[in-house]
Formats: sequence, structure tokens, C-alpha cells
Amino acid sequence: QVQLVESGGGLVQAGDSLRLSCAASGRTFSQSVMGWFRQAPGKEREFVAGISWNVITTVYADSVKGRFTISRDNAKNTVYLQMNNLKPDDTAVYYCAADGRFQSGLTRNQYNYNYWGQGTQVTVSS
Repeated sequence: QVQLVESGGGLVQAGDSLRLSCAASGRTFSQSVMGWFRQAPGKEREFVAGISWNVITTVYADSVKGRFTISRDNAKNTVYLQMNNLKPDDTAVYYCAADGRFQSGLTRNQYNYNYWGQGTQVTVSS
């Protein structure tokens, strides 16, 4: 079992930066693929970034590549999303997610993630 709590969202201006954190509880965190997803009003939830359980591999949506960085600290049971050069199109509720399968492969598919946080709002004004 993994429980996830996001923090770090807020209201910023275009060009600003934010760092989201996701604190996880549960002994399986270090063996779990972690991902960030987002959902904007009126849109479907979409993949933003993912990181493998062993920190070797990261993957990003094309829309955030070069601006966002996902990282994790397995000693602190925490995954981060550093967001730079934010744009109004980045406005959404951001969700942290965990793939509870043991040492699974990294995927963009939200249906492979079976643990979700409550979400944190990120609003970027122009």
C-alpha cells in the first residue's frame, strides 16, 4: 500500500517556477515507478512526467520537456516535480501517482498507476 500527499502548488506568473513535492508512505515506495499527471478544466487527465523505481530513467510529455524535471529521493520517500518557465497552459490540478507493481517498467499510461494523491492546484497567470 502507498499513500501519496502532494504539496507546493500555487498561483504564479508566466515564466515563474514552482516545485511540487509528493510525500509517500508505505514500504514499497522505493520499488515503485512514480509519475506526475495533470488535469486542466474541461480536459482529460494527462501524463506529465515519470521516473523509474531505480532513478535511472525519466520520461516527459513533449509539452513540458526541457522545462520540467522529475526527481525522487527514496531515502525520504518523496518525489519532486521542478517546473520552470511556467506557461498559462500549465494551469491544472497536478497529481502524483505510484505504480504499485514491484519494480515495474516506466509507463505513461495512467491506468498502470494504482495509487493517487489528492492533487495540488497550479495556476499560471499571463
